[in-house]
Amino acid sequence: MIPITLTRVAGLAFLFVASHVSAQDINNQEAVGQQPVGQAPDIEQEQPEIQAIPDIGGVLTPKGRLVIEPELQYSHASVNRLTFRGVEILSTFLIGVFEAEDADRDTWTAAVTGRLGVTDRLELELKVPYVYRDDTLYATVPDVQGFSTDRGLSGNGLGDIEVAAHYQLNRGQDGWPYFIGNLRYKSTTGEGPFDIRRDSDGIEQELATGSGFHSLEPSLTMLFPSDPAVYFANIGYLYNMEDDIDESVGDVFVDEVDPGDAVRVSFGMAYSINERSSFTLGYKNDFIDKTTTRFTDDDGDSVSTRSTSLNIGSLLLGWSYQLSPDTSVNLGLELGVTDDAPDTLLTLRIPFGMNVF
Repeated sequence: MIPITLTRVAGLAFLFVASHVSAQDINNQEAVGQQPVGQAPDIEQEQPEIQAIPDIGGVLTPKGRLVIEPELQYSHASVNRLTFRGVEILSTFLIGVFEAEDADRDTWTAAVTGRLGVTDRLELELKVPYVYRDDTLYATVPDVQGFSTDRGLSGNGLGDIEVAAHYQLNRGQDGWPYFIGNLRYKSTTGEGPFDIRRDSDGIEQELATGSGFHSLEPSLTMLFPSDPAVYFANIGYLYNMEDDIDESVGDVFVDEVDPGDAVRVSFGMAYSINERSSFTLGYKNDFIDKTTTRFTDDDGDSVSTRSTSLNIGSLLLGWSYQLSPDTSVNLGLELGVTDDAPDTLLTLRIPFGMNVF
């Protein structure tokens, strides 16, 4: 089987299918050679080896193999909104005020991820990110005097550190796909939205570098090699843990916030061009539930509000080039296809591996 790389950005996976079998398969083949004479050995499919597959999980790194993956990611999102507040007499005759808003959000993330093959079926992962964010908001409210505001914010610092475990559930025999169970935990090491500086009115003076809430994400990945392609699919559930805030934001005292959970689905195909190059086509969609916030108003009454749900869908494109048996260059592009998704997300990863035991 020739190399194939599957690339995913911001939740998008990088998959490298090597031309050799894992240590477990080698042991299985040696055991087959020792079977009694006259007994037909089982024909086992060559197992694809995954050098690096963040967020989704894949057929695992071989036992004793360590993969270090530096990563640089750029995300851009823009919102252009025109709002009318007034009375519509006719479709061409409006009495009221128009408000125009243009918001641009840019995020740079530099991260280092390490993956270690503990056994032939178990892989552990650690990701440490550093985040820089820059937002620009320009709003115009035409009136007699004319009013507009131009506001910029930025923030940088350590992001939310993540740890994950991936376990291969089967051996992909008899034409079956590979199934991999994944469990990911995201910490709160980054500065959350209730940790940043605000003025007396509760308006933020800098941007958060983390979500501010612990989360767990179990997921299941399916990989089906069909040389020279690999088909992949993943389904997961992101559980965000609610937290007691107990802080005043301006004139409002926030009691508790329960971030919306999410169902995450992705699928696609990685196709090998030659022994060094490959490309990936895929799609992912995150269905994020409403966030519930409980706060105390000026009268001392407890009030709950809920945000709107989000539908984040993106087209996935990826390219990979194998520099050497231990090093590759992966470039991924994510294009938002729903209103809630970022416009573009570009990721460069350079994983390299080594044997540590």
